[in-house]
Amino acid sequence: MHVADALPGHWAERLLPAALRPYARLARLERPIGWWLLLLPGWWAIALAATASGGGWPDARLLALFFAGAVVMRGAGCVYNDIVDRDIDGKVARTRLRPIPSGQVTVKQAWAFLIGLSLIGLLVLIQLNRAAIWLGVASLALVLVYPHMKRYTYWPQVFLGLAFNWGAVLGWAAARGAVEWPAIALYLGGVFWTLAYDTIYAHQDREDDLLVGVKSTALRLGEKTPQWLAAFFALSIGFIALAGWLAGAGVIYYAGVAAAALHAAWQLSRLDIDDPAVCLKLFRANRAYGLIIFAAAALDAIF
Repeated sequence: MHVADALPGHWAERLLPAALRPYARLARLERPIGWWLLLLPGWWAIALAATASGGGWPDARLLALFFAGAVVMRGAGCVYNDIVDRDIDGKVARTRLRPIPSGQVTVKQAWAFLIGLSLIGLLVLIQLNRAAIWLGVASLALVLVYPHMKRYTYWPQVFLGLAFNWGAVLGWAAARGAVEWPAIALYLGGVFWTLAYDTIYAHQDREDDLLVGVKSTALRLGEKTPQWLAAFFALSIGFIALAGWLAGAGVIYYAGVAAAALHAAWQLSRLDIDDPAVCLKLFRANRAYGLIIFAAAALDAIF
């Protein structure tokens, strides 16, 4: 079974036993862009923290723990989102084949799977220092609130940004033992980045969202979306550059930030909000935006 916006031929669909595939779909394993977007702000912070600590290689142990945590907790977040949205998903063309509305997984089975993923995430979290552990626990409030916001506000992407970029604060605290101003700037840069890429993503669902009665920035901004996206990307770049200045970053970091700005400009030049395929392609392209910033931060710290 192919679900909309999943990667065709993904290993989870080819190699996993048939009984496990619905759970892989529930955790969105066949859509890795989600965990990349969750992971990268944490990696930015770990790399930039290395600069703030005097330079050198970013902490490989922390990078590995954040990778594992991002994959697991993104999966847990998707399961919770699907439990909350099970009635809506069955009415939307892009989501009606998800495991719960299509009957592949029951709600009780989804809750059990969610608990299992959350326990794995807890095992990852307790490998970090005390400050990071408490910040990780605090993030649960944002995770629990986000899926409900599309019912009440045209700006649910703000709440997604607050949740998805918490790794910037968490990563900095894991590396430095406290939350400092560079982490706050990185966090804000990530929030505006999420506002940009998830507004692009939301334009795939405008008609269905209107029919079902849920809200999004795509509906709120409409034809003015390109101008708003330019502002979101500009604010993202500005705060990410500010984070580098606060952390004492050098020219390599700022070259990377400039390259990310060019990538954002490329996205805006290709945008067609009336073409779902283009919107999906540009949404996925934001992995490159995030990787450019991470590579710049890491290389700047090393050299």
